[in-house]
Amino acid sequence: MKLFARVTLLLLLLYSIPSIGQQKYTLSGTITQANSNETLIGVTIAIPELKTGATTNEYGFYSITLPKGSYKLEVSYLGFKEIKKNIILNKNQKINFQLIEAAEQLQEVIVTENKEKLNIRKPQMSVNTLKVETIKKIPVILGEADIIKSILLLPGVTNAGEGASGFNVRGGSVDQNLILLDEATIFNSSHLFGFFSVFNPDAIKDIKLYKGGIPARYGGRVSSVLDIFQKEGNSKEVKVNGGLGLVASRLLVEGPIIKDKAAFLIGGRGSYAHLFLPLFDLDNTAYFYDLNTKLNYKINERNNLYLSGYFGRDVFGISESFVNTYGNSVGNFRWNHLFSDKLFSNLSLIYSDYYYGLKLDFVGFNWNSGIQNFNIKYDLKHYLNDNLQVNYGINNIYYQFNPGKIEPSNAESGIIEEQLTQKYANEFAAYIDIEHNITKSLSLQYGVRLSIFNRLGQNELNTYLNEQPVSFNPTLLIYQEATPIETTNPGRKGSIADFTNLEPRIGLAYSFKNSSSIKASYTRLSQYLHLLSNTSSPTPLDVWTPSGPYIKPQLLDQFAIGYFKNFKEQEYSLESEVFYKKTKNRIDYIDGANLIANNAIERVILNGEARSYGAEFLFRKNEGKLTGWLAYTLSKSEQRTPARKPISNTELPSLETGINFGEWYNTPYDKTHDISLYASYDWNKKWSFNTNMVFQTGQPTNYPIGQFEFQGLTVPYYGLRNKERLPNYHRIDLSATLKPKRINKKMKTEWVFSIYNLYNRRNAASINFSRNSETGTNEAVRTSIFGIVPAITYNFKF
Repeated sequence: MKLFARVTLLLLLLYSIPSIGQQKYTLSGTITQANSNETLIGVTIAIPELKTGATTNEYGFYSITLPKGSYKLEVSYLGFKEIKKNIILNKNQKINFQLIEAAEQLQEVIVTENKEKLNIRKPQMSVNTLKVETIKKIPVILGEADIIKSILLLPGVTNAGEGASGFNVRGGSVDQNLILLDEATIFNSSHLFGFFSVFNPDAIKDIKLYKGGIPARYGGRVSSVLDIFQKEGNSKEVKVNGGLGLVASRLLVEGPIIKDKAAFLIGGRGSYAHLFLPLFDLDNTAYFYDLNTKLNYKINERNNLYLSGYFGRDVFGISESFVNTYGNSVGNFRWNHLFSDKLFSNLSLIYSDYYYGLKLDFVGFNWNSGIQNFNIKYDLKHYLNDNLQVNYGINNIYYQFNPGKIEPSNAESGIIEEQLTQKYANEFAAYIDIEHNITKSLSLQYGVRLSIFNRLGQNELNTYLNEQPVSFNPTLLIYQEATPIETTNPGRKGSIADFTNLEPRIGLAYSFKNSSSIKASYTRLSQYLHLLSNTSSPTPLDVWTPSGPYIKPQLLDQFAIGYFKNFKEQEYSLESEVFYKKTKNRIDYIDGANLIANNAIERVILNGEARSYGAEFLFRKNEGKLTGWLAYTLSKSEQRTPARKPISNTELPSLETGINFGEWYNTPYDKTHDISLYASYDWNKKWSFNTNMVFQTGQPTNYPIGQFEFQGLTVPYYGLRNKERLPNYHRIDLSATLKPKRINKKMKTEWVFSIYNLYNRRNAASINFSRNSETGTNEAVRTSIFGIVPAITYNFKF
């Protein structure tokens, strides 16, 4: 910590020295939307004379230091009218801008050349941004706009198939993605077991997916960061928008509390398909609901307060005997403070909770589990001069893990109440991240993150012979749960394990003639939480567990290099990257591992390693009536768990085999080829059309390689893990949007007609093998979730 503080202080002192021989002044301010006062993220402020510029941060603030002189500013943002303003910079100035939405269709708004030049020169790579307007146009299952389903069309992003929860990035697992909603962690991003995501697109302002080159302010996951910000609320007038669909509807209301000073936002969604089940004589339940809220208050020009929250629940039940309830709850109180025109700060107090509940009346018990965390973080952005920005901060997260509690559900139940051992941990981090323009062509982003994870005491802790909770049976050649030699009670005080990791990050960009560039990055990340799941698509019942005495933190090193180019004055663009990722201490499971209600989970877990590598290509058409992109990923994702080293006090060689004899094997989310095409065409002012085309290599799976007879039963046996694959996955989706003539000027309406899986492809979710009851022969049975699915949605806004 002392070394970290000294390096930070040295950098600040070094780069704070003003330029000699040239007088400079700072231009700063906030950029908002004119009709709502909503701050805008990523707005470009360009100075063509100097071929430089700046972009607004997550709260709409910008700052740029320039030599004394006269300049023409160009303020541009996709979907808004460009502002050009002449200024004389002879002192520090604060200029706020309000952008007006362009009257044209979004695709007809020309993205200015200067903005694209700035993006080409930025060292940040492996980042994808999607506008909410684009997400709402992408055809998805059941016609409901969906953030998670939309990012699956980007290169390097896949999932485990239709109806699967979460997403996989560059060969990583679902639990390796950090998902943030207004800085609060979302532990489960899915509704209805993966059919919908928990994010209401009407309430969302900005979405960024970091796949590599992850800035030092982020940590705790080793695969990606999905950073989502909610809208702040309209402080000028009350606005209402929503939609009615076949299975779900939504409504969002925002407006001023104090005009131009304070505003609120509240939005809700709910599904109601279960209301029709009684018509088919089904006494089942399957629905979700969620609520987004936000308040903001502008104290003065230097201070703003925000209070945001999300609450969501899913309920699935079979009559009254089986009821499953799960969901996220998060809240965040934030204070933005501007110390000066060069120093911006944000203090956040964050609460996040994921709950899982299960009621089984037919066996007479209730089950509850979950994870909670409390996070305090303080971030500062220091705009030292026009070529240097320093970001630094700290954060501390306290975790409480409830792996499960069983309670009798009625007086007649024979179940004895039991609480599995709760776990506690604390994670502290400090970081510094520097954005540095070395020359007009060369720019760097470099930094370091120091993370300290402390596994706190608990009521029960097992100890094992040679500290090995998993034993190997050399006779049967299988791994087995070891028997504890002692169970101690460390108590809540103190620590049972601690880990410290230094995580350097560096990225660079070298531009050629402002239309193309080469970028490279190296990222080191550590992850101290693990999602216990032995399925390719995690379920709500899966439990999070912290690193500790027997489970090591995951450590990742990722390298990436890419070539980026704009064509025909930015009408077209190409992004291409190759990457290599290696992860230490990736958890693996012994055969037959029981993960549910296991009070000694370390007895079924082995520490292995993982690697993935590949190439990504993204070709975009950015302007005109026809826009869209073509994405292709060629990649490989593998895992290996070799035999453990022999115990040091013995000379006997190890007889262990490891998993799959210690050889590399395909992860469940390995997909060699992944092709996605998205296209949007504005035919006229009333009609627009959108389509998706998707092709993916079938995901790895296990098929029986033989069978044997035992007491009249035919028992299949399996070979090495993930040797086989499901059939290739492909489909085409279509949608058409009709914007009727307005009844009045204030109300906008539209009808969205969509067809998911146009040619009714029965993609395999799984293939099972069983004996045909009539013929007695073994057969393969394909299970598919969706065929062709038409849908219609009515959207309104006033």
